[in-house]
Amino acid sequence: MREVDFGTAPLTPYRDVLGAERLDRLREAAEHVAVALHGRRVWNVNSTSAGGGVAELLHALLPLARAVGIDARWLVIDGDPEFFAIAKRLCTRLYGAPGDPEPLGSEQLRHYRKVTELNGTALAEWVRPGDVVVVHEAQPAGLVDVARRLGATAVWRRHIGRDVPNEHTRDGWAFLRRFVEHADATVFLTEQHRPDWAPRPHIIPPSIDPCAPKNMELTEREVLDVLRCTGVLGGGDGEPVTVRPPVGERIEVRRQVTAVREGPPPPATVPMVVQVSRWDELKDMEGVLHAFLAADVPGSYLTLAGADVEGVADDPDAARFFDDCCRRWAALPEEDRRRVQLLCLPMEDLRENAVVVNAVQRHATVVVQKSLAEGFGLTATEAMWKGRPLVASGVGGLRDQVVDGESGLLLGDPHDLGAAAGLIRRLLTDPELARRLGEGARRRVDEHYLPDRHLLDWANLIGSAVAMEVV
Repeated sequence: MREVDFGTAPLTPYRDVLGAERLDRLREAAEHVAVALHGRRVWNVNSTSAGGGVAELLHALLPLARAVGIDARWLVIDGDPEFFAIAKRLCTRLYGAPGDPEPLGSEQLRHYRKVTELNGTALAEWVRPGDVVVVHEAQPAGLVDVARRLGATAVWRRHIGRDVPNEHTRDGWAFLRRFVEHADATVFLTEQHRPDWAPRPHIIPPSIDPCAPKNMELTEREVLDVLRCTGVLGGGDGEPVTVRPPVGERIEVRRQVTAVREGPPPPATVPMVVQVSRWDELKDMEGVLHAFLAADVPGSYLTLAGADVEGVADDPDAARFFDDCCRRWAALPEEDRRRVQLLCLPMEDLRENAVVVNAVQRHATVVVQKSLAEGFGLTATEAMWKGRPLVASGVGGLRDQVVDGESGLLLGDPHDLGAAAGLIRRLLTDPELARRLGEGARRRVDEHYLPDRHLLDWANLIGSAVAMEVV
C-alpha cells in the first residue's frame, strides 16, 4: 500500500467557472466539516492512481477538498495478478455480466482475504482513531472492517452497478456483501444500484473537474494541433504541442497514439463519431462499431479510443477486449476499415493523456456512450460539458444525466444496434438538433455535475457520520 501525493488546488480558476457565490457556499460547508473532524483526516482507498473513473475522480476532488480546508488523503492498495483478476471478475459480475469463466468460490475468497490482510496491516500505519476512511469499490472492500477496528468511521462507495439484478449480480454480492454490510455508511451513484440491505445508504452522483486538463477550455487551434501531433488526425508534422491549464504546470503533448486503421489518419474536415471508454465488454466498443456502419452516413468516420492496454494496473482484461475489437475491425471490408480507427492513448503522462482525451471529445461531431451497463459514465459527462451532442444507453447514471431530447438522445435498449444506428444517423444529419442538444448538455452538467455540488454532498455525509460517532 502506498500514499498518493497530490497538491492543493488554487481556488481562483474554480471561482472563474463556478462563480463566487457557489464557491463561498462550498467553503462555508467545508469549514463546518473541518470543525466536526477536529484535526482528524479523511482517507480515500482504492486500487490504482492511474486509469479508470475512480482514480480520475479522486485526482479531481481531493486537491479541491484540501483547498477548502479538508485534510483529505489517498491510499492505493497492493495486490498480485491473481487478486486483481478476482477483483475484475467481481466487478464484472456486479455489473451483471459473467466476465471470465472462473468462479468466485472459497479458493478465491481465501486469496482475496490474504491480500486484504496484508493491506490491512499497512493501513494501520496511516489511519488513526476518529479518522474517516472512504473505501472505493470492490477491490479494497475488505478494508471496511479493518478501518472500523482501527477506530475510524468507514464508508464504502460503489461506483458500478446494474439496474436490474440477475444471477451474475447475485454471485458478486454473495462474495462481497460480507465485507461491506457493517460499514458506517454506504454511497451509491444512482438509486437503482442500491441493494436493500445497504447500511445507511446515500446517493451521491459524481462530478467532473472543469479546470482539469481533461475538461479545461481548448481553442479550436489547440484541439487540431494536439490531434495532429499525436496522430489522431492527419496533417501533423510531429512537433510537440504545449498547452497551459488553469491549474498546474504547462503540459507538453508529444507522444503518438497507437492506432489500428487502414491508411492514413482522417483529415480534420471529416464528421467524426467518437466513443472514449475502457476496453471492456460492458462499454460495447464492438457494438458502437457495428451501429456506426449501420448508420451509413457517407463521409463520416468513427474513432474508438481507450487507454493503452498496458497502462491500467487494475484491469487485466483490457488487452483481451482490445484484441477482440481489432479482430472485428480486421474482418470488415476494406472500405469500412478505412472509416474506422481504434486508438490506444498513451498513459505514461496522465496529464498529457487527459489533454488528448479532451481534444478528441471536443473535435467529435457526435459522442456515443453505448454501455451495456454503467455505474455513472463520466466520459459522457465530460463530453456534455464540452457541448457535444450525445447518444447514450439508458442505463445507470447515463439515464440520470441525459434528459432525452434536451441534453442528449437516450437509447432505450443498449443491445438494439438498429436503434443506435438511427440515433447516430439523426445527429450526423441534423446539425440544428445536434447544436441544441449540445447546449442543453453543457447546461445540465453546469447545474448538476460540477465539483462544488459533489463536495457539498460529501460534506453533509461526513458531518453526519462524524456526529453519529460522537453520539
